[in-house]
Amino acid sequence: MGRGRVELKRIENKINRQVTFAKRRNGLLKKAYELSVLCDAEVALIIFSNRGKLYEFCSSSSMLKTLDRYQKCNYGAPEPSVSTREALELSSQQEYLKLKARYEALQRTQRNLLGEDLGPLSSKDLETLERQLDMSLKQIRSTRTQAMLDTLQDLQRKEHALNEANKSLKQRLFEGSQISLQWNPNTAEEVHHHHQHHQPQPGDGPFFHPLHSCEPTLHIGYQNHDAITAAAAGPSVNNYMSGWLP
Repeated sequence: MGRGRVELKRIENKINRQVTFAKRRNGLLKKAYELSVLCDAEVALIIFSNRGKLYEFCSSSSMLKTLDRYQKCNYGAPEPSVSTREALELSSQQEYLKLKARYEALQRTQRNLLGEDLGPLSSKDLETLERQLDMSLKQIRSTRTQAMLDTLQDLQRKEHALNEANKSLKQRLFEGSQISLQWNPNTAEEVHHHHQHHQPQPGDGPFFHPLHSCEPTLHIGYQNHDAITAAAAGPSVNNYMSGWLP
């Protein structure tokens, strides 16, 4: 019993529609590949899903070359009867198509580098993409390492310059001290004697003051004739109290 004919119409069920699209898309890509291998034909296949996702296959090394060949076949040199304006419009249209194809190819390459839309890629394309990523990663690491080495060398040069400046300052200070000693040969001895003369005594301190030259200001039970005379004359300038005993 033969298989019945399937009616071609839009699949209403969303899940069934996505499953059918994935199966038929893979089958179409496989057929395009087989056609290019078996018949040695240059095949280019472009598919856009209902979500705007791009799927493509190209038997040549570049999709742009195949599209350029297609554009040359369909939009060749204008016939002599075509006016200059029409020729200009046709040339602009061709340039627009080229730029559009290149833009889409760059977008596709960028998505592939980000790990997206890898389904249509063959194993060979995946290996090529992996090599490109490895080379890019090596280049990034090499550039970063070189930048770190340059920074380190710059810091080492600054350190060497600071050390040289420090040595120069020490040498100038030493030469200045030598010149000062040559002009004042007794300076060292004077400083030494001055230091010995002002040596602190064992009992010295910030709150101790010797009272050898001071006289007592209060005398109790002792009559001093001079003090009595001074008291009779008037107030004492030395704060002595007059005798109070008879």
